[in-house]
Amino acid sequence: MKITDLDESHQSLYFLCLEDWSDEIKEAGNHKEEWYRKIKDKGLRVKLALNDEGTVGGMIQYLPIEHSTVEGKDLYFIYCIWVHGYKKGRGNFQKRGMGKALLQAAEDDAKSLGAKGIAAWGISLPFWMKASWFKKHGFKKVDKEGMQVLMWKPFTDDVIPPKWIRQKKFPPVTEGKVTVTAFKNGWCPAMNLTFER
Repeated sequence: MKITDLDESHQSLYFLCLEDWSDEIKEAGNHKEEWYRKIKDKGLRVKLALNDEGTVGGMIQYLPIEHSTVEGKDLYFIYCIWVHGYKKGRGNFQKRGMGKALLQAAEDDAKSLGAKGIAAWGISLPFWMKASWFKKHGFKKVDKEGMQVLMWKPFTDDVIPPKWIRQKKFPPVTEGKVTVTAFKNGWCPAMNLTFER
């Protein structure tokens, strides 16, 4: 296995979260590519995990927390870690150590860049981005909002824990009308797909 930085030859695969085989993911539009172009010069880091044959099986993306949706300082924030787990397309790469290797590479990289810690969001339910997986790798719960758990791993004793930025405004309620507010984050094609639908 080899961990590498994202290069131009793998960008189109990264924009589809390694699901280049899926017609459905293409319905998510080009929001991830647009997000990448806007945020890449703000410290975004992307690493890929390749198997011994050179096939990309996993990815991790993280950036300085100051440019994320989380309040914090001197930390890096993991937006996503994903190891392809479908039989279709490139096949299932899970349970081979790729996730652990990607996480370690991101931690080492963040330390080398002077970060005092690293944070990630996880879900309290047992599926993608599980908070329990981060806990298994030394992260601690620092904040929670609904099913979203903010996890972190401090590298130094003088770092301040991050926290979720809470919603401050809500759309006005108008009797007899349904108000739909839709947000897209750009960085996640699965969430972008929901927005597009």
